[in-house]
Amino acid sequence: MSTLEKSLNIIELLAVKPGGLSVSAIAGKVNQPASGVHRTLNELIRLGYVRQVQDQGDYALTMKLAALGVGFLGRTGVGDVAQPILDRLAQASGELIRLSVIDGDDLIWVAVAQGATGGLRYDPGQEQGVVVHLASSAGGQAWLSAMSDEEALERVSRQGLIDSTKPTGPGAPKTIAELLTVLAETRKRGYAVSIDSYIVGMAAMAVPVFGNDRVISCLSIAGPAVRMTPERMKELAPHLEQAAREIGMSATGSRYFPGLHKRD
Repeated sequence: MSTLEKSLNIIELLAVKPGGLSVSAIAGKVNQPASGVHRTLNELIRLGYVRQVQDQGDYALTMKLAALGVGFLGRTGVGDVAQPILDRLAQASGELIRLSVIDGDDLIWVAVAQGATGGLRYDPGQEQGVVVHLASSAGGQAWLSAMSDEEALERVSRQGLIDSTKPTGPGAPKTIAELLTVLAETRKRGYAVSIDSYIVGMAAMAVPVFGNDRVISCLSIAGPAVRMTPERMKELAPHLEQAAREIGMSATGSRYFPGLHKRD
């Protein structure tokens, strides 16, 4: 494992542990010797990406990496293109709207709008930059449904059918056969439906966004399962599909939709 890979493994771990971790805890989770982890942390501190919470205390990321990410995302134009559309969909649905873009083999959340103003609502916190688990999420299933079964299974096999980063709900596909059934139902319905799957108690629906006849991103509506019923999703489907069409038509104004620029 290269020095760069070791450093990135530590950064990715600390990104999901904002409170910080001890050297021994980091070493155990990234499967590296504690002495080597300590050297890497000291170098990351020197470069400004990591700080020690207190003397002899845990290590945590600084805001430098987050600031770079926010700055990069802002310069891509994704917000300029999509945010007004997301905001309108959030107002119409009264639920959480999320846009994810395709980056290589990954689907990554990049923009969000919250339509629920009070009461029971789904509010997962900061998800921009998070890689979407394909098999258990509505957005992931929407993307997979736009592929052949063979290509979908190849992508799922690379990421894993089961989400290793967090527990999923009872509605998540647990076998390849269950996943293929979900994808077939998604294609027939026209949008993906995920209930008690990605997170217990949450339901979501999603569609792929097309640009230049390619899937370039996915758009989803998510909320508490008690409110996001199948009947409610059916009512919201035209609004979701219209917003996806608008984003697809507007995407040429952004430099960040890499799928627009692929060559056959």
